Amino acid sequence: MADTLYLVIPCYNEEEVLPETIRRLTGKMNRMMEKGLISRRSRMAFVDDGSRDRTWALIQAAHGENHLVSGIKLAHNRGHQNALLAGLMTVAEKCDMAISLDADLQDDVEVLDRFVEKYQEGCDIVYGVRSSRQTDTAFKRSTALGFYKVMEKLGVEIVYNHADYRLMSRRALKALGEYREVNLFLRGIVPTIGFRTGTVEYERSERFAGTSKYPLKKMLSFAWDGVTSFSVKPLQLITTLGVTLCVLAALGMLAALVCLFCGLPAASWPWILTSVWMACGVQLLCLGVAGAYIGKIYQEVKARPRYLVEEFLDR
Repeated sequence: MADTLYLVIPCYNEEEVLPETIRRLTGKMNRMMEKGLISRRSRMAFVDDGSRDRTWALIQAAHGENHLVSGIKLAHNRGHQNALLAGLMTVAEKCDMAISLDADLQDDVEVLDRFVEKYQEGCDIVYGVRSSRQTDTAFKRSTALGFYKVMEKLGVEIVYNHADYRLMSRRALKALGEYREVNLFLRGIVPTIGFRTGTVEYERSERFAGTSKYPLKKMLSFAWDGVTSFSVKPLQLITTLGVTLCVLAALGMLAALVCLFCGLPAASWPWILTSVWMACGVQLLCLGVAGAYIGKIYQEVKARPRYLVEEFLDR
């Protein structure tokens, strides 16, 4: 008998694209059922992350009309990563495998069979990896590549060109549930789970409708969260920076003494002013980095719920 698949789709203000997303995923899942890849108990679970538009109303209506549609309503907006985790943990006991994907139809739904085939071959985790970034701007392409390289240099285990389009088996979902941190960066957490993994390449499309929920500011914040959640090297770099500045200060003092004893003319005030401003800037930078880590510790210690499910519509 075929295994049960749940698609987990986080949604935030997606009323423009949701009807088309439901239509395409319904057609795809029906074809997969006909081929015997997944069971008739399979569903698509849309997670409403505190949307301010008609997203939840559309999910409710679709649930009443379409037996494949399930809905999970969070009590408050908690962000993409928490909404995704909420969906995965809610359906973990109802499915044999779950595939997470975005609601904007940028993830190619036609490769869903290949995810399931990898699962049937014995993979507990299957990563959707972009085959190219031709649709991205040069700026986005270069910054994305830079982000992956920086994360790798900092010792973070991460899959290149992978976002959150992935399959996880029930065993992998159970393991994910053991991770209790409040500051979520699933792209870094999932590779640490282990088990057998596979990849599926796909072409990422443009958004079908609506606007991106990840502008540049949010993307930079997301990248910084990824760095500070998985690496303490920025803190170690502060020590290196401090030692370097001390060496430069000693060299500057030595140069001043040489000028003094040799009777060479030297205007000292520009050097003093520059060094004071540089020292102040470096100190504030270091305090900011340390503060970011302390802030994360503060959030973790409070151990507040990462999400609260207000309503779960399922059959």
